[in-house]
Amino acid sequence: MTTTKGTLSRRDALKAIGLTGAAALPVLGSGRAFAQGGGRIVVGTWGGDYARLLTKNIEDPLLKPKGYEVAQDQAGDAPRRAKMVAERRLPRGTSDIQGLSAANMYEMNEAGVLEPIDYAKIPNAQYLIPQMKYPYGVGHIYSGKVVLYNPKLIADAPKSFKDAFDPKHGNKIGIIDIQYQYVMAAASLAAGGKVSDFEPGKEILLAAKKAGARVYPTNEAFAQALKNEEIGLGIMWKARAVQWQNAGIPVEAVAPAEGVPLYISGFAIPKNAPNKDGAYAYMNAMLDKTAQENFAVDMGYNPTVTNAVVPPDLQKRIGFTPEEQKRLLDLDYGYIARTDQALKEWWDKVFKA
Repeated sequence: MTTTKGTLSRRDALKAIGLTGAAALPVLGSGRAFAQGGGRIVVGTWGGDYARLLTKNIEDPLLKPKGYEVAQDQAGDAPRRAKMVAERRLPRGTSDIQGLSAANMYEMNEAGVLEPIDYAKIPNAQYLIPQMKYPYGVGHIYSGKVVLYNPKLIADAPKSFKDAFDPKHGNKIGIIDIQYQYVMAAASLAAGGKVSDFEPGKEILLAAKKAGARVYPTNEAFAQALKNEEIGLGIMWKARAVQWQNAGIPVEAVAPAEGVPLYISGFAIPKNAPNKDGAYAYMNAMLDKTAQENFAVDMGYNPTVTNAVVPPDLQKRIGFTPEEQKRLLDLDYGYIARTDQALKEWWDKVFKA
């Protein structure tokens, strides 16, 4: 999936999202399928809704009937990544499979802690969108970064990231602290830059902050501010917009003119995972047609398999039109890995100061 720099070409990024009519990969032979023997699987994952839906849509209906005992190790990705690196010299780690973003999977692979994926051990990978097949991890769900706004508070519908950061909106602009990498990518695009260089966006962010833009620590805090009409616009994953719409928060989503950065969440296997067969069984279950369809309904994220059937009305809300698909962009994970420390330092000490 990746180039030598860990990024997708524009052509490959578009192919990754061509769900309609996407050709299935060759059927894998059954002789090398994952083991059916059950056992304990320790899953590193975020908490909250995602963890709950892993249990509801994957673990309880698909793995427990086959004799697997699933234990979730819930924590943010940063401490889980740190733990993986700390454990890499151990013959046996404490987790079998880890939920990570595509950017973080790239980082952990560069750190030398991930097992190369043997796709022959994942029968459902025959339906996987090719660009969701990383050498070191498997894409589970995806969405894109869009502009959200409340029509009641923002009279002129924004069309771009540049509109979303326009200082004229003052303290009606909301920015999410934990999304700093994606916020900086969006600001760079707003400034006419690209996702492999965030420097051009710094001036735009500082101007928005000077005008009164509010910074919220989490996605949930941002959502509460939208609900209370403390803010009127910001940027977030389209999938979250769908969840918030379902919860009665009055927001509309716009695919920005500059491009739509992708968010891909997936799973990877530590090299020293105690139960690698169980990890492959988990990956196969997460790509199951019903599990993927249920995640689309429950969480608003797009399936990564071509055989999942999403109702047209839901697809319209969570997906992207053919014209919008042309603007979908994957991030430069190599750039983020190389510069993250410096970017975070600027974010904390300059932007948030």
